[in-house]
Parts: sequence; C-alpha cells; structure tokens
Amino acid sequence: MPLRTLIVDDEPIARKVLREELGSFEDVEIIGEADNGVSALEKISADQPDLVLLDLQMPEMGGLEVVRNLKRGTHMPVIVIVTAYDKYALQAFEAGAIDYLLKPVGADRLAEAVERAKRLTEREAAERLAQIQEIADQPKSLQAKRIVGRVGEEYFLLSADEIYAFQADGEIVWIITANKKYLATQTLKVLDQRLRNTSFRRIHRSALVNVDHVRKMSALSSQRWLITLSNDQEFIASKRQAGSIRQLLNG
Repeated sequence: MPLRTLIVDDEPIARKVLREELGSFEDVEIIGEADNGVSALEKISADQPDLVLLDLQMPEMGGLEVVRNLKRGTHMPVIVIVTAYDKYALQAFEAGAIDYLLKPVGADRLAEAVERAKRLTEREAAERLAQIQEIADQPKSLQAKRIVGRVGEEYFLLSADEIYAFQADGEIVWIITANKKYLATQTLKVLDQRLRNTSFRRIHRSALVNVDHVRKMSALSSQRWLITLSNDQEFIASKRQAGSIRQLLNG
C-alpha cells in the first residue's frame, strides 16, 4: 500500500517542491496539503494520512503545536519536520517527530525519511507519539535531560545519562558519549543552564563533564587537575572547578 502523505507548509513554493520531489516515489501517495496548523489538524483527523511532512513556523498554529494537539488514542501519523531552522531539533523530537529535515531538502534525505516512515506501523507510531507527548507534559527539569545531537544530516535524541561530556571547540560544541561524538544543536552556555541541578559540572570555559562518568582525578599542579572519564577521555580543570567535582565524588 502506498504511504498516504499530507504536506503542511504555509509557503506555496515549499509545498510545490515537496510535491514534485515525492512525485518520483512510487510508494507515496499525496492526499492533500495544508497551509496552516489548524487546517493540518482538520485534515489529519478527516483524511488519516500515514505520513505528515510538517513545517514548524506557520500562522495560527505552528508545527510543534500541531503535534502536541493530536488526540491520543486516535489515528497517529508518522511526523517528519521540514524546516529551515536547525535550532528547533530538540522541540521537534520531544513533540514526536521521527526525522528532522532542513530546507532545501535533498532527494536522498527525503528518501531516507520516507523509508523510515514506512518501517513504522501505525501502532508503533501511535506508541511513539503517546510516549513523547507524555514527555512534553513532564516538568521542565525532566525535559532538560534530553539532548539533541547531530551526525551529518541526521539528528539523535540522547538521554543526559548516556552523555559523558560536552566540549566546545570555538563555536562548535561536541557531545561525547561512551564511543561516539555528536554535534550539539545548542551552545555550551545554554546547555550549562539547561543542565543545572544535574550531575553535569562546568570544569573549564570549554567543557562540561558528567560526574557520574568520572573515573579518577589526578593533581597536575597545585592549581590544575586532570579528570579522566570512564571512556578514557581526559580534561584539565582548575583547582576551584575540580573542587566541586571532588566534593560530589566523596558524596
């Protein structure tokens, strides 16, 4: 069966481009378009598409509001966000999107998103959206523990518990896990603010480390400490910054 698809974007040219790109997909059937969020909700309810390609910034109701207003227990389409802004990646994943495409969308990335949507059954899509909608209802302190990382043009929703450290290199911020690195979608300053009152500590102007993954601390001098994480990643911290970590480790 073809993937019944709804295109939602307030810009006619953007809808036209997506329609033309999808025209070459034999297993995709475009069942309609919407130019605002209110209309999108109405069409999702009436036409029950399998896939919704959804813009974020629209009049009356934005794309994230559309997803959060989908009624639980009813038909749940697979949501793929299509936008010109990568700074909304975290909100998009928290709202239930399975993929996040940046305009202008390349044919290969669009094909990947469609293939991913095909692999999700309706029940799986409904379960995913219900789960993410529950996350959206959680206190901000819990939502802060979810971080978006990027590898190439793909975005990944990471739990803060699996992150060992954040390391800034100029304007680029790397997310370091046990055996992989991702590009962060936010600055180190913003991440530091979001992760207050968690196990993350600022040890340098260019680094945040997760105390739960600190394996050892070694004095390099009276003013500097070498902090080694459980994946053997090393960071240098000042005596003042290392003090707060040492206190936590001593419990």
